[in-house]
Amino acid sequence: MLYRKMPKNADGLSILGFGAMRLPVKEDGSIDEKKATQMVRHSIDNGVNYVDTAWPYHMGASEPFLAGALADGYREKVKLATKQPQWMVNKPEDMDTFLNAQLEKLNTDHIDYYLVHSLVGSSWENIRNLGVAEFLNKAKADGRIINAGFSYHGAPEDFEAIVDGYDWDFCQIQYNFLDEDMQAGTKGLEYAASKGLGVVIMEPLRGGNLADPVPSEVMSIWNEADVKRSPVEWALRWVWNHPEVTVVLSGMTELSHVEENLKLAEEGLANSLTEKELELVNRVAEKYGELMKINCTGCRYCMPCPEGVDIPACFETYNNLHMFGGADRLMMMYAAKLGGILRGVKTNFASQCVQCGQCLDACPQHIPIPEMLEKVEEEFEGPGLEERIAFAKRLFADDSC
Repeated sequence: MLYRKMPKNADGLSILGFGAMRLPVKEDGSIDEKKATQMVRHSIDNGVNYVDTAWPYHMGASEPFLAGALADGYREKVKLATKQPQWMVNKPEDMDTFLNAQLEKLNTDHIDYYLVHSLVGSSWENIRNLGVAEFLNKAKADGRIINAGFSYHGAPEDFEAIVDGYDWDFCQIQYNFLDEDMQAGTKGLEYAASKGLGVVIMEPLRGGNLADPVPSEVMSIWNEADVKRSPVEWALRWVWNHPEVTVVLSGMTELSHVEENLKLAEEGLANSLTEKELELVNRVAEKYGELMKINCTGCRYCMPCPEGVDIPACFETYNNLHMFGGADRLMMMYAAKLGGILRGVKTNFASQCVQCGQCLDACPQHIPIPEMLEKVEEEFEGPGLEERIAFAKRLFADDSC
């Protein structure tokens, strides 16, 4: 495992951090605690020392899960990060209420890295007016939090004002080779680092979209490389190549993901990719831009939908159709997944969207979700849907018991 130092406190942090947003789940959607605990502890046993969670992850179950996973001495081995749900703060005292509840849920007396969660320009203005600076100063002084930061999902033009708006220790931004100009982007990464902030990266694989399966048009470009690497290794190495990056979070769902990422983290040196390799990555990014129709990372901030539409599942299926083909198979998977046949939990199809707009404010990628759901409906619904649902019930009967 390689380590990099947080600029303001010199903490030596593993370049690979464990993100607890996409833990393995059972058929009913609850965290598979046995499997997830094994993954968390195996990561720590092999050098990971930064673990990240948040109030809403896994519908509120991620923080209590980690309390158990980090028992038996594991809490003392890591720097623990969680986040203030600023969108739920209505009055100044709510900030203390949430932090104290999180300390209890995580069974700890302090949070090593505490973030104001999912800021954009308008939410920063709101939480600042509610006294977040005073709250953070107080919580640092009394030892409940050690380092204060924020995670960002806003427009590029608002990022610098937030960086300059408080004496932050660190920040967390979405960054991968498809998002150099989105949200904070490369410009924001470099600006935060120039101000002495440590930078934690989320979505290095863009919600898994940069991992297998890879479109054949993309794979043909990767195959041109002199040094052969997996798509996951290319994506992670590209992020680690930036010396401004301190930690890269990975939302791992399988022990095999942990094993692969641990191995890759042994070689994630800054400035280690050649100019030729970086040009290859740029060509891959351009090809993905041509193929990907909806800019969704699967973060699920848009959920739950009041009408029960599984928005990320709709978009994943739509993107897969345009990136990988296989219309017949994906039409069947759409019916089986959203019909609750595969997962045991029924959700509604894209056509059930009533355009209430609740998801629009929640989406970090600023996707026009209702408009895109109409495109999903056009592609996957209409004549034959009921027949596909009925066939899927017969086909997957054993899986849905």
